[in-house]
Formats: sequence, structure tokens, C-alpha cells
Amino acid sequence: MMLTSPFKRLRRFVQACVLGTALVAAAAPATALAQQKLVLGAKNFTEQYVLAEVTAQYLRSRGYTVEVRSGLGSTLMRSALENGQFDLVWDYTGTAALVYDKLTEKLSPEAMYERVKALDAPRGLVWLDASPLNDTYALGLPSKFAQETGITTISQLAERLKTDPDAKRYVFGMDAEFANRPDGLKPLLATYGMSFRRSQMKQMDPGLVYTALHNNQLKIGLVYTTDGRVKGFGIVPLEDDKHFFPPYNATPVVRKEALEHNPKLAAQLNALSAALNNDVMQDMNKAVDLDGKSAEAVAADFLRTHPLP
Repeated sequence: MMLTSPFKRLRRFVQACVLGTALVAAAAPATALAQQKLVLGAKNFTEQYVLAEVTAQYLRSRGYTVEVRSGLGSTLMRSALENGQFDLVWDYTGTAALVYDKLTEKLSPEAMYERVKALDAPRGLVWLDASPLNDTYALGLPSKFAQETGITTISQLAERLKTDPDAKRYVFGMDAEFANRPDGLKPLLATYGMSFRRSQMKQMDPGLVYTALHNNQLKIGLVYTTDGRVKGFGIVPLEDDKHFFPPYNATPVVRKEALEHNPKLAAQLNALSAALNNDVMQDMNKAVDLDGKSAEAVAADFLRTHPLP
């Protein structure tokens, strides 16, 4: 029997190694795509913690590896997304328009969404479907006062301020930022033709506004439409019938590369976005802020009761 030359054995070994390396290299893109980790960023308030947890649990149940990094301010979260540190976030149309893109014109919810989507496209950031969830400002009334007066819109409140002899005792509570912003208190009063004495306007911590409305220490308070305390404390948010407050529709914003690497991701996030609205978000925020549940438990409850593809 003819023995194989040591040189031939060595050559075959090298050829096998080269072939193996080539096969691994060829398979690498598919493996990398299948195992890509998604980094999800979130801001530093209850709604964002809940949205991040709902999204993470949902995507993990569909086979994704998701890392959540939360607790950031808007500009820090945005910077991390632009720099590729995050793959996806939940952001708000109004925040993008006013804070990131410095838009000053009044836009409808649809027009604002299309504008911020178009502005972000060259940056490699894709705005998926906006949810019905609109976390904007509202003027809120204590439930008893709203029921007694039948006021449901800011225009009706403005008329009440002109005709009610006791209106000079109405106290309006708001946070200091809104009171001093150029697009805040002053233009709101001008839009609706309202006026208050200095003694009637109280600058307060945002959280104290809800408590003061609940305790009937305020007649009017600046609130957020999806805050759980609106429902928990029976506060009645008034319709902004002159559309002063900009829309803040919550929307998944995803880096283009992440969508290209995960072909099903856009449809999945769009399905989640469609399942969110103000009532659903109020309930989840209330469960965390007033009922003492964790964001993880609230997210799991939501996913059990809202089947998603």
C-alpha cells in the first residue's frame, strides 16, 4: 500500500481549513442577521418605561434579543439613536418637530408626522406608523367642577371666565416650564382670549398639579393627556377645540439598518403601535403610578389582553 506523503497530508489539511473558513464566512451574514441584538432606548418617565417594557417583552416573544437602556432625557436619547447606540425608540411627533427640528409652524397631527418622517429619512431614521396615543398637554378640571358647569372645551372655559362672578377666584396651576415658555402660557391665553390675575396663576411641580386638582385646591390645571392620574383622580381634560397644543403621537423610530437586518420588525412594531391609544396608556400609567405595579407586570398584562401578530 502506498503511503500518503506528509506534504500531501499537509496540503489537504490546509485546503480543508481554507474551505471551512470560506463556508463560515459565507454563512456569517445570515447568522449575524438572525442573532442581531436590538438595543431599545427610552426616556425617564413612567410612560416611556412602560412602552419600553411592552416592546421588549413583545419582541423577545418573537425571537429577538432586546437590551433596554432607559432613564434618558429626550435629547440624550435622540443623540444615542442618531449615533447608532440605539436601534429603536418610542418618540413623539411634537418632540421631534419642536425640539429636534425646531419647527415653529402649526401643523395637523398628520402633517407633523409626515414632516418629521421626511426630515429624519436622510439621517437613516425611519418613523413607522404613528399610534393613536397622543401624550400632549391639556387643561384639566376637577370632576366635580366639570360636572357642575358642563364644561368640556377650553372655549367653554374661556366663556365661563368672562361670565362667572366667582371666576376671579379660580386658581390655575401649571409647571414653571410651561409658564415661562414662549410657546406656552401667554400664547395659550391669547388664543382663547383668557386672562388671569397674577395671584390666580400658581407655578407648581407637575406632579402636585394632579393632587391639587384631586383635592379641589385648583379649578384648572395643566396636565398630560395620558398621565395615569388623569383617570385615577377623576380629572376631566378639556378638548383643545382651537388646536393650540401640538400633537405628540407616540411612534416607533427605528434605524434603517435594523429594519433591513430584520425584515419582520416594521410590521410587528406597526401592529403594536396600532394597539396603543390614550385610554390604554392611561390605564397602564395608572397601574404603575397609583396602583404600585411594576412596568414589567403591566407590560405582561397588556400583552396577554392584546394579542399581536
